[in-house]
Amino acid sequence: MSTNQPAQGAATPDARRLRTILISVSTSLMAVVASVSGLGVAQTHLAVEFGASLGTVLWIINVYTLTLAALLLPFGAIGDRVGRKPVLTAGLALFGVANVVAAVSPTAEVMIAARVASGAGAAMIMPITLAVITSTFPEEQRGKAIGVWTAVAGGGGILGMFLSALLVDVADWRWLFALPAALIVVALVTTVRSVPNSRERSAHPFDTVGALLSAVAVVGLIFVLQEGPVRGWTAPATVISVAAGLVAGLGFVVWELRRRDAALLDVRMFAERGLMGGSLTLLVVFGVQAGIAVVLFPFFQAVLGWSGLVSTAALMPMAVSMMLASGLAARLAGRIGSRATMTTGVALAGVGLVSMGLFVSVAGGYLSILPGLVAMGLGMGLAMTPSTEAVTGSLPRDKQGVASALNDITREFGTALGVALLGALLSAGYRGSIDGMLSGVPREAADVAREGVANAIEVSAGTGSHAAQIVHAARESFVAGWQHAMWAGAAVMAVLAAYVAVRGPRSRPAADTAASSRAGSAR
Repeated sequence: MSTNQPAQGAATPDARRLRTILISVSTSLMAVVASVSGLGVAQTHLAVEFGASLGTVLWIINVYTLTLAALLLPFGAIGDRVGRKPVLTAGLALFGVANVVAAVSPTAEVMIAARVASGAGAAMIMPITLAVITSTFPEEQRGKAIGVWTAVAGGGGILGMFLSALLVDVADWRWLFALPAALIVVALVTTVRSVPNSRERSAHPFDTVGALLSAVAVVGLIFVLQEGPVRGWTAPATVISVAAGLVAGLGFVVWELRRRDAALLDVRMFAERGLMGGSLTLLVVFGVQAGIAVVLFPFFQAVLGWSGLVSTAALMPMAVSMMLASGLAARLAGRIGSRATMTTGVALAGVGLVSMGLFVSVAGGYLSILPGLVAMGLGMGLAMTPSTEAVTGSLPRDKQGVASALNDITREFGTALGVALLGALLSAGYRGSIDGMLSGVPREAADVAREGVANAIEVSAGTGSHAAQIVHAARESFVAGWQHAMWAGAAVMAVLAAYVAVRGPRSRPAADTAASSRAGSAR
């Protein structure tokens, strides 16, 4: 038995306060999302500054995501119980302090500790921002607010990468932490002044065992996806991690089924169309988006010869179209229903992948993929908003912190999975194509060229008359690998579109729902 205790005063906040609340949670979310992707542009700077190996640098970057993903579900549940506003405020404070420490870190060890603290703060922020929206905004405005939230969550990472690349180019890598810190100050002030508090009162104790099992499962499985391509899929650390993740995940399911009403997450809810359909859509959409970003950067930098800043700017059409479509998705879902909107979005994203697979070429350059990028952005934006609303709408109002955390975990898993799989497909396609194009090239140079397009471009400078052959082979082989990745992504999108069309969330357009509510009131 649980009851939801709203903020002080039962009245719904007025329009002006609702806008301030939306600005506050969106600013908070932007700081978190920008920190996920921003540090990736400074890998070489980190290595030089700290005298660190590639493994240490990747750990500095990835430990933030691991900590964030591991603690999302526990902190989402704690927010439901303790109060969403105090947890959000504490998370903002911790995140802000951790970013200041990261900016002045003298060693890699201090930086890693600061990134762990940042991830913990982010895990307190991210699920609560969405829970504040779903528990505060009236039903008729909730879809539009969730659309803004998904726009920031989807496009904010790319925007954060661009601003980070700009800061690295014109200033210093330590300034990368200035942007999140500034956003946190704004968010903290507006949160304290405007965000209402809400909480759940439960007769059951907190599910500590479930929280621990979920953390181990998430860390184990995401670690495998992040480190498997680097360490090797059969390396001891990889095998141990996947075993721990799977055992903990199975243990979590069994434990939660036993606890039933006292469970951290009622896993039986996954039989409900909205939760399963929304979660699968977010998993795939964010996986494809992250995987495409991994594929795009070598294309821009090694094939087209662009700088990191220009390469990041080239992603902006996809980010802008995604953010615009996210804002429009709620209105479209109100007219044709969530299922139809999700299906349309997934199908449109698939068309974008097909376009990039068909028309990409070295000669065509950026213009050969631009229409596909825009189509992908529009499709993902249309799919994300109703999917997010389907997930949060599937759990009770007093479990919105847990629902929001589940939504965020799904996105993190999708991101890690997409990077691992599409990156592997690109690499396999590249190697399969270049093997037959290096005849006559010295063996040592050919072996380096097979490692990747960037390696091939670098080694070609010292091969004399073979330089042009190596560069041509590498660029054409990259396009071949690119097409492998695009076709695989398009196939996954086609399967998802068919699934959502048949098994997506049952929903009526908002106009019908409003009419039913008015009819019920009249009776």
